[in-house]
Amino acid sequence: MITRPLSVTYAMIFALIGILILFGIERASFAPMIFPLAGGFMLVGPVLLSGFFAMADRIARKETCTFSDIVSGFSRTSPEMLVIAFVCTLLFMIWVTDVAALYGFTVGRVPASLLMLFSPSESILSFLLWSSLLGAVLAFVIFSISAFSVPLLYYRRAGLVQAVFLSVTAVFANLVPCLLWAIILSVTIIASILIFPLFLLTFPVLAFASHTLYRELFPE
Repeated sequence: MITRPLSVTYAMIFALIGILILFGIERASFAPMIFPLAGGFMLVGPVLLSGFFAMADRIARKETCTFSDIVSGFSRTSPEMLVIAFVCTLLFMIWVTDVAALYGFTVGRVPASLLMLFSPSESILSFLLWSSLLGAVLAFVIFSISAFSVPLLYYRRAGLVQAVFLSVTAVFANLVPCLLWAIILSVTIIASILIFPLFLLTFPVLAFASHTLYRELFPE
């Protein structure tokens, strides 16, 4: 696949940012926070797909992809897409605040390193359980709103309100497969962020798969 080096390079930008965040969490001895923050990527991930959309279009036309195509993809960002990005970022910040409060309530000030995750205490297990439940609800809300609205806005096929309405409608009209897809996205992304090399492969694959799913539900 001729786009593999380009896709991996693009994914590496976000992977390196994630590694720095995870390194900071480990240094601060808040290792259990790694899981909810890795899952939080699901909240902002959809707004990072424009570059992959541009590459997917070039592949469909059997043309060679370059990094300028990624830049071109982001240049198509509309004000409506910026609104979606703002909402996703805002919810991510709310999520970080809430999960930090939950961490303080369940785990407290007890230092927790990565090694402690292999034999977690009752308080750490409680934190992971409740943060996973809360995160799943929030992630599904964002998934319903942005899964198809982002590509619809990218291709200028709908306005903001209509795109969000169509996205939510499409998700609930295909609830079981969309739920399974959301679970696959969540599990794969979290596992990939925790295991750095996997993210470089899985993020591009999931991005192109999401684009294909959009084309299936909203053909030209």
